[in-house]
Amino acid sequence: MGCDGGTIPKRHELVKGPKKVEKVDKNAELAAKWKYCALSQEKLRRPIVACELGRLYNKDAIIEYLLDKSAERPNAEAVAHIRGTRDIKELNLTDNPEWEGERRNAKGDRYEDIHCGMFICPVVGLEMNGKHRFCYLQTCGCVFSDRALKEVKTEICHKCGDPFKDEDIIALNGTKEEVDKLREKMEEKRAKAKTKKSKKSKAAEAMLPSESKDGTESPSSDAAGTHSLQNGGDSSQSSVAGPSGSSSSSKGTKSSSAAATKRSIQDMEEKSEAFKSLFTTHSSAKRTKEQTSNWVTHTPYHF
Repeated sequence: MGCDGGTIPKRHELVKGPKKVEKVDKNAELAAKWKYCALSQEKLRRPIVACELGRLYNKDAIIEYLLDKSAERPNAEAVAHIRGTRDIKELNLTDNPEWEGERRNAKGDRYEDIHCGMFICPVVGLEMNGKHRFCYLQTCGCVFSDRALKEVKTEICHKCGDPFKDEDIIALNGTKEEVDKLREKMEEKRAKAKTKKSKKSKAAEAMLPSESKDGTESPSSDAAGTHSLQNGGDSSQSSVAGPSGSSSSSKGTKSSSAAATKRSIQDMEEKSEAFKSLFTTHSSAKRTKEQTSNWVTHTPYHF
């Protein structure tokens, strides 16, 4: 039956209460967001890119995903909104001089600071470890802390000097509310781009038929004009010289034009010999039978 031998059970051993909700370790959660790729779950290494929602990725992992989207990945939902390389931006990060990498605690004989970040803010010097808000600029990709952007208000990047607007600032690893706002902003931006493309395509289609109409009308008008000119010229010639004179004059013009076109450069007396020697019709370019070489193999088999 149990409880013999003088054992006294406690209340929590007899009564089962509600289970406690398991809490996620904050340090582990911050490390997963700021030190590991959101797609491959590997450690972040240069080059590092960010999407329009503020998530961090390794560039090679994103390229592999774009090349083969059919492959099964554990975190495919995190990159479902990325259509191509135009939807990501390579980050211009500032290294932390205190970061020693994986070799910092190889022996395990000293304290390991898990909050030490690989990168810092170039203006204030705060570490990018998740305890402070960080943002990046879509124009140039430079990364700054939110405190630096608030304290030093400017419209020019502190690091590279490129101009930017408030719309170009995107928070890295923001809260759910910030991610929802960024998603709405992204969808609005893509919708505007689609409308612009549709307007341009409609304008191009409207221009094509008008050009085709102009192209069809112009030859007819030109043909009509030339026909009328020919008729007018023939009538004027016939009125002046009669039928025989008009036919003879037309034959004479045709023969003179043909002779002018078929005239050789070597027959032109006004051209010099140096100019005539540039062409293959010159006598110096012609070879006799003695000057022509026989057929010779490049790999003879006689020794």
